[in-house]
Parts: sequence; structure tokens; C-alpha cells
Amino acid sequence: MRSVLYVEDNEYNRKIVRRLLSRTSYRLREATDGEAALGMVREERPDLILMDVQLPKMSGLDVTRALRADPATTDIPIIVVTSFALSGDDQRAMAAGASAYIAKPYSPRELLALIQTFLAER
Repeated sequence: MRSVLYVEDNEYNRKIVRRLLSRTSYRLREATDGEAALGMVREERPDLILMDVQLPKMSGLDVTRALRADPATTDIPIIVVTSFALSGDDQRAMAAGASAYIAKPYSPRELLALIQTFLAER
């Protein structure tokens, strides 16, 4: 079973993704801050990570950089999901090592299609 780690501090946003993925065969794990996310990834490598940018303790971009710097986690696809859709944010996310970027509000179908595309490649 494929696993997805969603790193998001907002319960409402986690609930949306929880509902979306409940209709799939993917196993969802959740982290509410950057430090917890790093620990969870190193403990049990997910097949894909959905990463918010603004997180307590460590930003999503810093977590992404740390995961890309570690040979054990460098190849995990990371989709940055953020409400910070300001000019250049997509470029900053990609420069940090994101595999893809999607801005909130997003279409749940669009997010699911993106997840499925990355997981089909693994």
C-alpha cells in the first residue's frame, strides 16, 4: 500500500485531504510541524509527501531542503501545497527541491491527479 505524508498545521486543510484520500488505497499519515515531519520521514519513508510551507518549528521549505540533502530521502516526491501563492513562491519551492507546487485553494481532483501521477512513477 502506498503511503502519503501530509505535513500541515491547519486541521481544516488536513480534513480535506483526509477525505480525499479516504476514497483511495493510499495510507495517509499526518504531521503538524516541520520537526515532526522529518522524524516521521526518517522513521517510515512515505512514498510521497504533501508539504505546507508555513509550519511551526521548521518551515516546509527547510524540511524539503533537509530531505533533499539526505541520500536516504532525496528521491521521495514532495508536492508543496500552500496558500502563499505569491509571485515567485513556486520558484522558491522548486529551488528548495519540491517535485511540484500547487496553490490553495486547489481543486481536489487536480491534487489527486498530481498524487496519482507521482505514485504511478514509483
